[in-house]
Amino acid sequence: MPLQTENHPCFNDESRHMFGRIHLPVAPKCNIQCNYCNKKYDCINENRPGVTSRVLSPVQAVRYLDQAMAIVPNIAVVGIAGPGDPFANPVETMETLRLVRAKYPELLLCVATNGLDLLPCIDELAALKVSHVTITINAVDVETGSEIYTWVRHKKKLHRDIDAAEILIRRQLLALAKLKEAGITAKVNSIIIPGINDAHIIEVARTVAALGADILNCMPYYRTTETVFENIREPSRDVVLEIQAAAAGYLPQMKHCARCRADAVGIIGEINSDNLMLKLSAPSLMPNDPKEPGGQRPCIAVSSQDGKQIDQHLGEADRFLVYTLDEENDRCVLLESRVTPFPGGGRKRWEILSGILNDCRALLVSAAGDSPISVLRENGIEVMIMEGDIEEVVHGLFTGKDMTACLKPKPIHYSGSGCGGGGCA
Repeated sequence: MPLQTENHPCFNDESRHMFGRIHLPVAPKCNIQCNYCNKKYDCINENRPGVTSRVLSPVQAVRYLDQAMAIVPNIAVVGIAGPGDPFANPVETMETLRLVRAKYPELLLCVATNGLDLLPCIDELAALKVSHVTITINAVDVETGSEIYTWVRHKKKLHRDIDAAEILIRRQLLALAKLKEAGITAKVNSIIIPGINDAHIIEVARTVAALGADILNCMPYYRTTETVFENIREPSRDVVLEIQAAAAGYLPQMKHCARCRADAVGIIGEINSDNLMLKLSAPSLMPNDPKEPGGQRPCIAVSSQDGKQIDQHLGEADRFLVYTLDEENDRCVLLESRVTPFPGGGRKRWEILSGILNDCRALLVSAAGDSPISVLRENGIEVMIMEGDIEEVVHGLFTGKDMTACLKPKPIHYSGSGCGGGGCA
């Protein structure tokens, strides 16, 4: 069945009242730092780009989508828009897209990105029938760009100032041209920042139109505290309308952007209720199920100091308690205690631990760093930051109970910008 591309609510104004979208928050890391982005993204009370209540693994994201499809009508689009950048997290992003395409062949797929690391993934995006991609391009002039970006991380090297802007802009424009060669609909987001690039947006419009962009979203800068630009005023509505009118001479304009969260669900402009987010999140808390592809893992591991509570940081553990489920008697059973690898060794340590816990679908800890979480997840083990009685939590996860209350609340930071492509997928 052909994809109904006209149903994308971000690209078609006529569709936005009839068709909803869902953003799957599977991409926490970012490869650039924008001067308007706050690195904090673990929030349930803010509605701005780059915010989510939690980050999901690809398998959890599909469960999240399953639940959304059951309770939210008219979802036509599945997007990935952060909370970092999708292609700073290529493994998680592409695996999520593969899983969604296999299970929901009729849904539109899209991503929103800053474009820095988009190029290597375009061929597979086209093969997966990802129909829409948004790139946030705030400048096509390196002098202007150098005022917007603090740094850019490319090929494991950190770049600043003019060098950073030159690398980012060049790769953005190359990616835009390649998207169009691949037949993918491309939207460009340009954030209007007063005194920085407001007089430059028309040049952005002219440049991206020449490369084949389909639509332009001239979106007002969102003032966010604890950022370099926190004292810059937001542009007035009249200024935004004036820029949109001038840019319309080059490209059709998107004027209904709601600057969505990275976990947005439903019709554009509708704010996700706490009750809805709780319903969506509960199934996604479950670690990989043995019935799922790659999920033949009958155990759950726990880091604990006293053997009763989940109360130990992953990096401080010298052993892990490994549990399985006795289905006949409906209780969790402690199989054994496994010794952790010696501290040090960086990534190698966590790869060794993945082997030690290769029959475990999840590891429950009170805290953990980004690196071990990433390595263990790559090896099929979901690191879950939780607290509470071990047997109660483990039994609840095995039997599919709502364990939301046991998620350990804490502010989460990551080494990048929360821009996630600038908002709407």
